[in-house]
Amino acid sequence: MSVGIETFITFGIYLLFLIGIGVYFYTKTDTHEDYVLGGRGVGYWVTAMSAQASDMSGWLLLGLPGAVYLSGLKQIWVIVGLTIGTYLNWKFVAPKLRTQTEEHDALTIPTFLSRKSDDKKGYVKTFSAIVILFFFTIYSASGLVSNGKLFESLLGIDYKLGVLLGGGTIIIYTFLGGYLAGVWTDFFQGILMFFAIIVVPVVAYFVVGGNKGIETAMVQKHISLNLLKYPEALSLPVIISGLGWGLGYFGQPHIIVKFMSIKDVNELWKARLIAMVWVIISLVGSIAVGLTGMALYPDIKTISGDAEKIFIYMIGGLFNPWVAGILYAAILSAIMSTISAQLLVASNTLTEDFYKYIVKREKSHKELIWVGRICIILIFIVATILAMNPNSQVLSLVSYAWAGFGAVFSPVILFILYKKNLHWKNILISMLIATVTVIFWNQSGLGKTVYEIVPGFIINSLTLYILEKFSEKNSSN
Repeated sequence: MSVGIETFITFGIYLLFLIGIGVYFYTKTDTHEDYVLGGRGVGYWVTAMSAQASDMSGWLLLGLPGAVYLSGLKQIWVIVGLTIGTYLNWKFVAPKLRTQTEEHDALTIPTFLSRKSDDKKGYVKTFSAIVILFFFTIYSASGLVSNGKLFESLLGIDYKLGVLLGGGTIIIYTFLGGYLAGVWTDFFQGILMFFAIIVVPVVAYFVVGGNKGIETAMVQKHISLNLLKYPEALSLPVIISGLGWGLGYFGQPHIIVKFMSIKDVNELWKARLIAMVWVIISLVGSIAVGLTGMALYPDIKTISGDAEKIFIYMIGGLFNPWVAGILYAAILSAIMSTISAQLLVASNTLTEDFYKYIVKREKSHKELIWVGRICIILIFIVATILAMNPNSQVLSLVSYAWAGFGAVFSPVILFILYKKNLHWKNILISMLIATVTVIFWNQSGLGKTVYEIVPGFIINSLTLYILEKFSEKNSSN
């Protein structure tokens, strides 16, 4: 597909705007806490939009519409799981995490887990940091894959160059402005994503002739919205796997870190309301993109044989170049918001949980900020190398990383927030077992039957519960 100069101009202005935000907050970042958590002074609107924009990423505008385009509503359980998980995360994790991380003077999740469990030797902190770096590198790579696909389809340039161009913009504003640049770009990106996910399917709906056009396309593709016609979609493993996505929310560092930075914990309920409205409407819109896309492009060959590009082609086919440029920017927004959040969390982990821990001397705020910036570049390089395969599927990369974080951290976060005196040794053992479970389950192919987050979450929870009961029994004796 080809685009006009108007689209290039619109797209270019948007990228410069993002870089401008990075430059602005470069001048506003004075302390290490500013660079890592925005000084814990972020408003509820920005907190809500940033958390959700960082959450959904390219999966919302590329992965999910592509899945619906190929198989209808077989992904419905994932959507239900994500919706429930979002609400529970804001309701039960956000308030306690905001309060307790400040009480323990923790800027990262590994530091919080370590300090609250009285892990004086730092074993929990170190292992948590390793897990975060491993899975975030994979997660960031998934975003760069989306970047490459967007630039390849939009500009007709080489996929690998697209990965570098999109990623380069992210690096500039994240490198300069740190956390505040990340959340404020997320805020504008979340608005743009919300606008695009509503406008595109609505316009497409009328262009294809409404319900009749969609139904005709679905008949041709042998797809039905009636799940009763797909016994596999109603099987217990599929339902459990889909709903299991919701278990991952409690342990996603790039999402829950946003709870830690809100200015007033009493305003979290407002942020939760905004987040839920955004999520529900966005998920419905994403499904609508896939359904209307079937009618617009019934032959997958017309979208280069890649279902995950359906949203990109719909924009190009439905809108004039000026509007298309804005909507294309929405896709880039979805990708950038998540990558920037992941890079910052991974960088902060290296700085807070490794550098500060290993280098035994007094360190200035300026030194720590620059160490964080260097770490951002290092992580980006590794993620870029992983993303150089143009055949990588966004949804598969995201699902593996999501499972890793959800299985390893979600049970631990819930236990440590709601239970006093959790022993660090029990946390470490449960996380180790969960990590092995997720990797084994995925690599053995069992993940094709039941999503690896489910056994990982269950085994982690049971292990931690049993070990704690055993510890309590021994201490009482």
